[in-house]
Amino acid sequence: MHVAVPSAFFKACLFAAVFGIVHAGGVRGDSDKGDNQEAHFHHLHLNTLDRAAAIDFYTAKFDCEKAKFAGVADAVWAQKSWLLFNKVDKAPPWELTSAIWHFGWGAEDMKAAYQKQLDRKTRFFTPLTQLSPTFYYAYVESPDHALIELNTANHHHFGHLHLFSEDPVSAGEWYMKHFGAKRRGTAPVSREPRFYNGVQVGPSMSLMMDNVNIIIFPIQYSKQAYPDHWKGRTEMTPTKGRVVDHVGISFAQLAPAVERLQRAGVKVTEPIQSEAGGKIKFAFIEGPDKIRIELVEGHPRKE
Repeated sequence: MHVAVPSAFFKACLFAAVFGIVHAGGVRGDSDKGDNQEAHFHHLHLNTLDRAAAIDFYTAKFDCEKAKFAGVADAVWAQKSWLLFNKVDKAPPWELTSAIWHFGWGAEDMKAAYQKQLDRKTRFFTPLTQLSPTFYYAYVESPDHALIELNTANHHHFGHLHLFSEDPVSAGEWYMKHFGAKRRGTAPVSREPRFYNGVQVGPSMSLMMDNVNIIIFPIQYSKQAYPDHWKGRTEMTPTKGRVVDHVGISFAQLAPAVERLQRAGVKVTEPIQSEAGGKIKFAFIEGPDKIRIELVEGHPRKE
């Protein structure tokens, strides 16, 4: 954890319903013991040159609020999960060569939301783009160069995490097996490549964890859409140390969850440890495509 204690309609159809523009809230069950306990989406952890400025940025631009994580760390609460921040001395790398592409919020009226952002002098990596008569999206660029998508939806909340993978189908199945993520859609999974405007968009997977749609695209999309990011590079980079450092997943009881994952062959990169006088208990594992995943004890809640 290393928390600093003070010291898309057409797009969805086009990409096999991967953007999840319909808000789907998760239902939390009662199975919170031993091997059968449920996993929940807990947080995204970002590296930033200025924690206070980053918190101000997100809470000014998107539907979220300032809050204290575990009562000790300044953070951002986004409906059902956290954005946490680690201060770094050197600008974190952000080029789209790792498993994490972007995360995003919905917008009921995308044109109005885009204009509102322009009025606020928001910087865009990708301007307002229309993919159908009713579907629009745009990518906001944070001061640390994280990408945040705004897209047409029936809500304006934090709603999705978009990943890249060398094998999106296998990656999706990994999240389903180990974290109980639910696949969206009922059509048989296809491993066949799919293209849109000459750029590879499939195979892909779309999953739900609580209210967060986890979308997985082939890494070929990044290599074709952002070739400058891949100069001198062929393999995906680990997310550790990048602008979006890792994803957090929570369990009611951490020790049995870690033990279960170890038995299943998942690589534990940092064993269970605690901070803030035991208020925060966590471990790290490595997921598909070198993504860093933090396992946290205790489900997300705003204190």
